[in-house]
Amino acid sequence: MSHPPQQRVPATYMRGGTSKGVFFRLEDLPPACQSPGRARDDLFMRVIGSPDPYAAHIDGMGGATSSTSKCVILSRASVPDHDVDYLYGQVSIDKPFVDWSGNCGNLSTAAGAFAIHAGLIDPARVPDNGVCTVRIWQANIGKTIIAQVPVSNGQVQETGDFELDGVTFPAAEIVLEFMNPSDDGDQGGAMFPTGNLIDQLEVPGVGTVPATMINAGIPTVFVNACDIGYQGTELREDINTDAEALKRFEAIRVAGALRMGLIKRAEDAATRQHTPKIAFVAPPKGYTAASGKQVAAAEVDLLVRALSMGKLHHAMMGTCAVAIGTAAAIPGTLVNLAAGGGEKAAVRFGHPSGTLRVGAEAKLVDGEWTVTKAVMSRSARILMEGWVRVPG
Repeated sequence: MSHPPQQRVPATYMRGGTSKGVFFRLEDLPPACQSPGRARDDLFMRVIGSPDPYAAHIDGMGGATSSTSKCVILSRASVPDHDVDYLYGQVSIDKPFVDWSGNCGNLSTAAGAFAIHAGLIDPARVPDNGVCTVRIWQANIGKTIIAQVPVSNGQVQETGDFELDGVTFPAAEIVLEFMNPSDDGDQGGAMFPTGNLIDQLEVPGVGTVPATMINAGIPTVFVNACDIGYQGTELREDINTDAEALKRFEAIRVAGALRMGLIKRAEDAATRQHTPKIAFVAPPKGYTAASGKQVAAAEVDLLVRALSMGKLHHAMMGTCAVAIGTAAAIPGTLVNLAAGGGEKAAVRFGHPSGTLRVGAEAKLVDGEWTVTKAVMSRSARILMEGWVRVPG
């Protein structure tokens, strides 16, 4: 029996923030994969090594975590006043599907850098030395992200002394601005889809739990750590080794997705793992981060732990950080109350790997809260470039 040879597809393996993924230029994909559909999904699953019943991704580029099972497509902008389109696919680890329902805030950092690396930015706009402003159209959710990418000798500057908790080595700082993150028409409508800052969320098998459900950066369901039996200081192993806990979190997520109008039936959540996120918050406490670093209560405004693709994240998803900053800026949400209440232009929150600062500009207009932008700093660098090979 003859077997087809492997195909080579030009690709770049990049870290962005606390995630990493395989980046492609749209024009480099096989013709059948240049449009959305089964061929593209099959390619990305095979690149990552999914579905993998062993949850190891030995035969692919994935790392068998939600932070490392990602693919990205960049192309020249399809909308005015932008430089590139950025499309993100979250590849399921153990199931045969790719979730296109949201963005990856961490890889948004790498998208800005990759746009320059890949020649998708007019060379006349790239300074010899300084900062290149890359206007990104986030095609999954129809939002604008502005990346301020440092440039040295006409190339993206990747090395530097900016330290990001959850990433072992320092690198160059990239500032991200998520524009109008609360205007998520593609993600369920209003910033608060129920019309409330806090709802009493009825969760089958769990009970009634106070929740803040918000569309900002990514649809997110926030609950109080104390209401579900936690402190807010938990690390990955405290949650991810507890099968019953993971079931409870998924039940809360599904109930939130239904209340937010993101799904019509509970069973639809199985194919929408990427959104909404589920996170729990608590007032400041001291704790030991995953690296052994001591985080003092005085260093943070609140604690936040978030789950991605059914597991507690090792640090914090960038899009969820946008949701945290946005919710913290609005008096009366669970996030704001955990941070002490009142008006907040920025917060520093504690996560399993350390701390992160995020700012948001919020204002009340005609009785409705709106957020014009959220800002945070991340870093990115190329890990490998060339071709990824997949069986024909």
